[in-house]
Amino acid sequence: MNWGILLTISKTHLLARIKQSGIAALGVTFGIGTFIILVSFMTGLNNLLDGLILNRTPHVHIYNEVQPSKKQPIDYLKEVEGHINIIHSIKPKLSQERIHNALPLMSHLKKDPRVKGITPLVRAQAFYSAGSLQINGLLNGIDVLEEARLFLLEDYLFEGDAKSLKRTSNGILMGAGVADKLSLKVGDNVQIISSKGDLFQLKIVGFYQSGLAEIDNMQSYVNLATAQQILGEGQNYITDINIKLYDIKEAVPMAQQIERKFKLRAVDINEANAQFETGTSIRNIITYAVSITLLIVAGFGIYNILNMLIYEKMNDIAILKATGFSGRDVKYIFISQALLIGLAGGLLGLLFGYGISVLIDHTPFETEALPTIKTFPVNWNPLYYVIGIVFALISTFLAGYLPARRAEHIDPVEIIRGQ
Repeated sequence: MNWGILLTISKTHLLARIKQSGIAALGVTFGIGTFIILVSFMTGLNNLLDGLILNRTPHVHIYNEVQPSKKQPIDYLKEVEGHINIIHSIKPKLSQERIHNALPLMSHLKKDPRVKGITPLVRAQAFYSAGSLQINGLLNGIDVLEEARLFLLEDYLFEGDAKSLKRTSNGILMGAGVADKLSLKVGDNVQIISSKGDLFQLKIVGFYQSGLAEIDNMQSYVNLATAQQILGEGQNYITDINIKLYDIKEAVPMAQQIERKFKLRAVDINEANAQFETGTSIRNIITYAVSITLLIVAGFGIYNILNMLIYEKMNDIAILKATGFSGRDVKYIFISQALLIGLAGGLLGLLFGYGISVLIDHTPFETEALPTIKTFPVNWNPLYYVIGIVFALISTFLAGYLPARRAEHIDPVEIIRGQ
């Protein structure tokens, strides 16, 4: 078996029917190209949506959950022991929302090799006041630089920056929805009324927008000390601790460990975003299902063309076998034709998909909900291109194998006698 001769014959057959060969290659080209475009754009969009939530979500969120005691006073009476006791209107016991011994706890957790970083958080309910207008809101007191490092805070600022908040003790990064309702701009002062009725004046150093209206319409960021001052608390007052890990897979066991050891509520990222993760999985399944269907359809087109090509080349097959070519040689000739079509169409498909993806990536995409996003999102993962060319070769091989098997078993005597 001489591969050089077999490939030459394959090339001759393809060039003799250049129109049919071109149509088959174009089928692969558009199949692979559409696969690249669709999967790059849809996964890019999914990553954008995931980023809006996951980038700002800690891997482990710790807080002190205020809830009713599991054992009520009546449970301690021996006289009613063993009886069925029904209690109505159970109220949580009087307890502070802060995490007790938060600073020593943070120091302990920072020593854990799984931990990339920890940020304290102080939540303060307040009212934004401008003139006669008051809006209910939530102030998040944060360690600004750590928040920017671990949770990409600056990616969601469309005016101002995190360092401006760090430099300004009475500064505030205001939610875009709140600022729009109060008609405020950077440099303006806004009055904050605490839950105790105290009045504070803060200076706007920037605007924050997450893309989620329910957050942007009430939430703002201030320095940790500012939030503690608004609540009238000391430096050890911390309501929440957010943890970022090196490996997100460690979130579940670490949250369970913290709850057992410190008797605090620890929510891992999987629990916090269970419904969101389900939506992402469904979108990915739909994307890959449609993409693979396109490739399979292209494979059927190649099968039909190669099948017709064999019928048209019956005389050539008879001559090849009569001159000494075996049935296996004939099979390899038609399989190599299919692979050549797959390779040429696949490479063109990669170029076509890449070109359209570049156009999408440079297409302006401006929306008030996502001011930091300027163009449509595209995922440039090279794995998709590898999958595309491999699938092109596999699908064309399978599409050409059955016709090639038929050509292998053709009897040249029957063909010549029929002439």
